[in-house]
Amino acid sequence: MADYKHLDALSLADLEGIRLLLRGGSVVDWHRLNFSGQEEVMAFLRSLEFDWGHEADRVRAEHLKVLAMEYLKRNFDFPIPRPVQELPVPELLMLASGKGHRQICACTILKVMHIILHLEARELLFLLPVSDQEVFHLVEQKVYRVIGQMLSQGLPIQEFIGGRKNRDSVYTKLLSKQDTVAARIYDKLRFRIVTRSYDEVFPVLSYLVRTVFPFNYVIPGESTNTLLNFREYCEQWPKLNALVPQLQLPPGLEESTVHLDNRFSAPNYRIVHFVVDIPVRLPDVLLDNAPPAAASLGRVVFAQAEFQVIDRTTEQNNEMGDASHASYKDRQRRAVMRRLKVGLELPDPKE
Repeated sequence: MADYKHLDALSLADLEGIRLLLRGGSVVDWHRLNFSGQEEVMAFLRSLEFDWGHEADRVRAEHLKVLAMEYLKRNFDFPIPRPVQELPVPELLMLASGKGHRQICACTILKVMHIILHLEARELLFLLPVSDQEVFHLVEQKVYRVIGQMLSQGLPIQEFIGGRKNRDSVYTKLLSKQDTVAARIYDKLRFRIVTRSYDEVFPVLSYLVRTVFPFNYVIPGESTNTLLNFREYCEQWPKLNALVPQLQLPPGLEESTVHLDNRFSAPNYRIVHFVVDIPVRLPDVLLDNAPPAAASLGRVVFAQAEFQVIDRTTEQNNEMGDASHASYKDRQRRAVMRRLKVGLELPDPKE
């Protein structure tokens, strides 16, 4: 079980992961990693459901690396020095956290591995006779286990709610969106965490990144952070403020990308909301009937889930007036009813 880190113990890698989550960015746009040692590297691999003590997982990681290097050579004639080609994946992750030409080479390989792993996991899921509900159950088991351990250790969680969106809620959400495509509903599986205090939000996010989902599988463009200003918050804490100059993207980047959760949210509604692809390791019972084509695709699949993280005081404030969940649902229902009855409302050309 990972150690819980308070604000003054967060590393640069922790802060980069939190920032990516808050802004809904993509690691493909990064130019380096920031792991400080093997402990952080192994924690990252565990978050991807790779157990480095198992030979099969080491072989799987090496296979992904080879596929990535072959792609780069085949399509871009990308030169990869032999010492880099021969590095085990943990050492490749450390090289990507360094400096120089080989560091850039390592990052490039890892970005392609990131894409290949995701696509092959999706292919594996399509090949198996496994329902969404079975995969959702595996995700729930994983999240409930971690949150249960946090609660048993007295870590600062005031409230935790997990569940699946019921069918009527899915129908209403689809009817309220212009792009009425079921695949775009990310919160069929959702989890809400209320921390005891405002200053425990960062540490809780960091803990989730190390134990439930890896930072690189945050869904780009699906994060909302109306709870805190990233740069101003870091400036309040000497340890975090000292890390800000080392961040790989400009400190004020988030200030131009803040947006409301959706058009039915009140302007004073405050939340940290994001969507992630959670990796889960399939048990043998679900792999027994796998077709031969699945043999080379590993045993990890991904399932999308929505997370909301908020502190207790802000949660209480949100439940007052226009920001309340009841007011939000009422605005959404009225908009859906009007759309069903009237359809698309065009502006009057005379106005």
